[in-house]
Amino acid sequence: MSGKNYHVAVVGATGAVGQQMIKTLEERDFPISTLTLLSSSRSAGKKVTFKGQELTVKEANPEAFEGVQLALFSAGGSVSKALAPEAVKHGAIVVDNTSAFRMDPEVPLVVPEVNEGDLNDHKGIIANPNCSTIQMVAALEPLKQTYGLSKIIVSTYQAVSGAGANAVTEMKEQSQAVLNGENYEPQILPVKGDKKHYPIAFNAIPQIDVFEENGFTYEEMKMINETKKIMHDAELHVAATCVRLPIETGHAESVYVEIGQEDVSVEDVKALLKNAPGVTLKDDPANQVYPMPVDAVGKSDVFVGRIRKDLNQKNGFHMWIVSDNLLKGAAWNSVQIAESLAALNILK
Repeated sequence: MSGKNYHVAVVGATGAVGQQMIKTLEERDFPISTLTLLSSSRSAGKKVTFKGQELTVKEANPEAFEGVQLALFSAGGSVSKALAPEAVKHGAIVVDNTSAFRMDPEVPLVVPEVNEGDLNDHKGIIANPNCSTIQMVAALEPLKQTYGLSKIIVSTYQAVSGAGANAVTEMKEQSQAVLNGENYEPQILPVKGDKKHYPIAFNAIPQIDVFEENGFTYEEMKMINETKKIMHDAELHVAATCVRLPIETGHAESVYVEIGQEDVSVEDVKALLKNAPGVTLKDDPANQVYPMPVDAVGKSDVFVGRIRKDLNQKNGFHMWIVSDNLLKGAAWNSVQIAESLAALNILK
């Protein structure tokens, strides 16, 4: 990195992703001169420890960004829309972890392993993609670079932590109630603001976010549109089905892709992914080795396994992709972007 130290702000510092961001900044020893922790007025005043020092969380408002050079946002889309432009006005570069700016043509949507160069075109705000998109494009970019990519069909198996801490609590309480033979009225999933709520304990819910007019959910459309934007390919065929499972942390995905060559073997694909940045290959079916959410928790890599050639389509491959949705899917990707900004001398 550049040898400079930066004034960094974390917005949403008391939330699950905000906490993970602070932890990741500490673990990566990101060069910080001052760390400003910001949240809603409700959480202001709380204490957070960073590198053995107790810091007080302040209320997020425009004046709080005075002197801040880098602001990591993870406090919900409405907060980002209101305060990210204010942070930019005060001279900060914003890395936003919400969906507020992802599809804005002026805003780079970045996974460093895939499109780090897009950081050079920022106008103050950089968007962190959706967690399920991040792990998929990180695993598929090496195939795109080497063989070309024409089609992606993905089914996700997403952890409840992606819906927030309250959803995790509900899953645990619901599971206990079922085991005790008691009734439990679901309040949160699939979407807190939607008309009906369904149990997640011992269940699979094929709805993440609200439905669009085309029958896809907003989460599915996020994966479709973000993948095309990150990979710079508007013609790429992408389809997604997103499902919530009773897993606390770690998203899994079953992915089918069609590449630009027919004479590629499973071993070729494995060799490519074995050396891909940010990817760990776990693929030895003879010994039952494959990635699982439980093994990905707390790890920053994207794990890939179950790679096999389609039985009918010569250029088709199936694979299984797993990652910690709070780390690579959110906090780690944001800090990685920060590291790239520093390394490329974009962060002044």
